[in-house]
Amino acid sequence: MSETSRKPSAQTAKGKVIITCAVTGAIHTPTMSPYLPITPDQIASEAIAAAEAGAAILHLHARDPETGKPDQTPEAFARFLPRVKQGTSAAINITTGGSPYMKVEERVRPAAQFKPEVASLNMGSINFGLYHLADKYETFKFDWEKPHLEATRDLVFRNSFKDIEYILATCYDNGTRFEFECYDIAHLYNLAHFAERGLVKPPFFVQSVFGLLGGIGTHPEDVAHMKRTADRLFGDQFRWSVLGAGASQLRIAAQSAALGGNIRVGLEDSLWAGRGKLAKSNAEQVVLARKIIEGLGMEVATPGEARAILSLKGGDKVAF
Repeated sequence: MSETSRKPSAQTAKGKVIITCAVTGAIHTPTMSPYLPITPDQIASEAIAAAEAGAAILHLHARDPETGKPDQTPEAFARFLPRVKQGTSAAINITTGGSPYMKVEERVRPAAQFKPEVASLNMGSINFGLYHLADKYETFKFDWEKPHLEATRDLVFRNSFKDIEYILATCYDNGTRFEFECYDIAHLYNLAHFAERGLVKPPFFVQSVFGLLGGIGTHPEDVAHMKRTADRLFGDQFRWSVLGAGASQLRIAAQSAALGGNIRVGLEDSLWAGRGKLAKSNAEQVVLARKIIEGLGMEVATPGEARAILSLKGGDKVAF
């Protein structure tokens, strides 16, 4: 029986830790790491290797294979989605965040067309600062990179209530569940608002984001405050996960696992695998996350167990 067709009960999956791997994203640029996957071949192979290392969910963006620039067209996703599905039993998560420069109608198109098991959904507008990264590099591989970073000095990543409603309405009938990305405490309250209106259904998969300039910080108390607030707002109706940007990735992952939460890693969120050491692959970060989980005496969730924990529809019900 395939991993997709097996459906462990939530009780069977209790105590398991879900690892999500965000393979490429739209934050880092090609100059920052030679290991950042850009082409469809690279994205597919990196995703499959991450799943083999222990990631139960693969969070996917697309890029222009010539320049590495973020590309949110369904055609760009179509170049690797079927290959990832065929190569692994992991649940596939398609971003609706895209790039902060894109309008919501552009950002939602791949998730609307391909009807994945999971789609990310940003729960509020924030200042989204990447401009400080431009000073770290004397030259850039592509002309678009430096202006892309510097322009974020005056960039608001728009996720208005209307935008969120639009994404929910567009994907409502597809059976897609959401990775609710919460960059600050207010975003948890925004999620509670949509829950009160009956527009989202539990269990809520809450991805707390730490360390992006414009969002909440990376202090252990920031992490604990996010968890306490989510506990108060959602009780036993949510599943908590964290991502730490940059050097904070594994420290915050360890805190989450110790608090009973789940973990997201990947080159979207951090390019590192230790102090001053570039990660050579997404799988390398998944292995490090797995060591944290197993070192704490817990077990990594399989894709089937993750589907049971999050009430996902199954990989046989997607449109790719």
